[in-house]
Amino acid sequence: MSDMTTIARPYAKAAFDFAVEKGELAQWAEMLTFAAEVVKNETMQDILDSGFAADKLTEIFVSVCGEQLDEFGQNLLKVMAENGRLKALPDVSNEFMFLKSEHEKTIEATVTSAVTLDDNQLIAISEKLEQRLARKVKLNCSVDETLIAGVVIRAGDLVIDNSVRGKLNRLSDTLQS
Repeated sequence: MSDMTTIARPYAKAAFDFAVEKGELAQWAEMLTFAAEVVKNETMQDILDSGFAADKLTEIFVSVCGEQLDEFGQNLLKVMAENGRLKALPDVSNEFMFLKSEHEKTIEATVTSAVTLDDNQLIAISEKLEQRLARKVKLNCSVDETLIAGVVIRAGDLVIDNSVRGKLNRLSDTLQS
């Protein structure tokens, strides 16, 4: 676990608890995602490294973010700036999204297939994953022709490799041992 994740967790938890209390999870998710992207900007990185005072950093950051942040989002930035933690915003956003998905009982699953899957196949995969994980599943699909055939599904820590390439790799490992 990185130091930034450890730093980010209390800020994300505070923002999450506040968002749940106010019923504004989606709005906070958008604000934090936007603020995290601003922090990743090269120019903003230079400004954060320049040694400006916390109130000046907050002022710059809020002017860049504009209407994207409400007063509570601006207050979070102010607290983070006072503590020298603005660089942790991408990790705060990630932690917040994790808490949000846990709260909503949702998970994103990446489905990589050798060919484009039709709607019936996607529905079947989604239903099976929802049963197995006891969560609402959002599928992100991509095509990788090197799989030869089959699919690889990743959802959190779960990896289901039902591709021909995966089967050949497992057979090779078995034969070599």
